[in-house]
Amino acid sequence: MAEEEQVFKSRVRSKGIYEFEEFYKFCYNWLRDEMNLTTFSEDKYSEKLTGDVKNVDIEWTGHRDITDYFRIKVKVKFVIKAMSQVKIKRGGIDVDANKGDMEITVTGILVKDYQSKFEMSAFRKFLRAFYEKYIILSVVKEFKGRIVTDCDEFLNQAKAYLDLEGKKG
Repeated sequence: MAEEEQVFKSRVRSKGIYEFEEFYKFCYNWLRDEMNLTTFSEDKYSEKLTGDVKNVDIEWTGHRDITDYFRIKVKVKFVIKAMSQVKIKRGGIDVDANKGDMEITVTGILVKDYQSKFEMSAFRKFLRAFYEKYIILSVVKEFKGRIVTDCDEFLNQAKAYLDLEGKKG
C-alpha cells in the first residue's frame, strides 16, 4: 500500500471583487502547467444559494509521478462565502464580476511506493524502510522541498491574482 506523507498545508484568505470564472481557470491552468499535475479531478463542487448570495465549496485533487516510486499529490479546497454578482467599470465599460470572501487551502503530499511494489512481503517492507532511511534520504528531502516550494508558489500566485483583480474593480 502506498504511503502518503503530508509535507505542506497552508491557506490564504481574500475578501473583495474578482471574476470567479477567470480565477477558476487561472488556478486550474497554473496547477496543470506550472506544477505539471498530469492527473487532475474536481472531487466536489457545491453551491448553496441564499437570496442573492451563494456559498461555493470546491475540492480538487491532482498528482504527477516523479519516478516509479514517488508521486506528488496536491489537494486544493476553495470555500467562498457570500459570493454575489456586482457590476464594475473596466476601461469605461460595465463588466460583470463577483464579490465575496474566499479561502483557498492547499495540501501537498509526497506519496511513496504508489505502485505498492514493496508490499508483497514482510521482507520487502523491511527493504523499503531501509531504502528510504539510508539510501534515498536526500532524494526524499529534495522532493519534500519541491512540494513545499510549488504549493507555496501556487498560493502566492493565487493571492497576487486576487489582489490585482481587486484593484482593477
